[in-house]
Amino acid sequence: MRHRTRTGRRGPKGEAGEILLGRVSFIGSALRFAIVGDTRPANEDDTAGYPTAIITKIFSDIQAASPSIPFEVSTGDYQYANPSGTQSSAQLALYEAARAMYSGVTYPAMGNHECTGYTNSNCGSGSSSGITTNYSNFLSTMLGPIGQTKPYYSININATDGSWTSKFVFVAANAWDSAQSSWLSSTLGVRTTYTFVLRHESDSANTAPGVTPSQSIIAANPLTLEIVGHSHTYDWESTREVLIGNGGAPVTGGVNYGYGLVQQLSNGDITVDMLDYESGAMDSSFHKELSP
Repeated sequence: MRHRTRTGRRGPKGEAGEILLGRVSFIGSALRFAIVGDTRPANEDDTAGYPTAIITKIFSDIQAASPSIPFEVSTGDYQYANPSGTQSSAQLALYEAARAMYSGVTYPAMGNHECTGYTNSNCGSGSSSGITTNYSNFLSTMLGPIGQTKPYYSININATDGSWTSKFVFVAANAWDSAQSSWLSSTLGVRTTYTFVLRHESDSANTAPGVTPSQSIIAANPLTLEIVGHSHTYDWESTREVLIGNGGAPVTGGVNYGYGLVQQLSNGDITVDMLDYESGAMDSSFHKELSP
């Protein structure tokens, strides 16, 4: 995995961008990031069937994008492994090898397969599902390199000239407890120009322990965009909730694999698009423009 704690790679519009752990700053430039959906094999412990070629191509496409994409967020489910078995680390290693094709920073959300695989599972110390191998490997392999020790966290990404601020809030609906609830209320209460919330399950997948309580907190605060996965397709769940789950897991709904792209416009609005991983074409029917 290649996470840069500091880099001088060129940002959007040809401006120099500074990428730091936990912060991405743009100098006179626009907010721009990618979204990668669920990536896992079709069957439990089928490591040989991991969608390596698909996710490698997706990250290669993100790397090749112009203007460049300084960071990406992922919606969860990077493995489909028995939670007490031996295949979790092998599958995450395949994901990490694919992710190495991209030199920007990656911020991953936790999925239900990072707990036991069941949507209603709840991991963590003292929780009903406990600390599984899948959960421990996710924390160490994917969150450790970006300095995170909990499955929920937030990242602030701001313009260095002060023209806009943003926060990316990662909710772990399969590691829900009172501490996360308090943290989410406090974090969302801090005002920023843009607020993006990442959670694996959509509002409708409410058997996940943290979906309904987190949604109540989200609804009470300003929101630019809620980004979810879980279903292996892409769609708009509501005006401000976008589903992107087509990162390599078996797709449904007749869609193809690809990645989402969010870009800030000169008027402060953002656009949300889906790019096909084979053709590179945008899906015009999916395109949406949103105010902050």
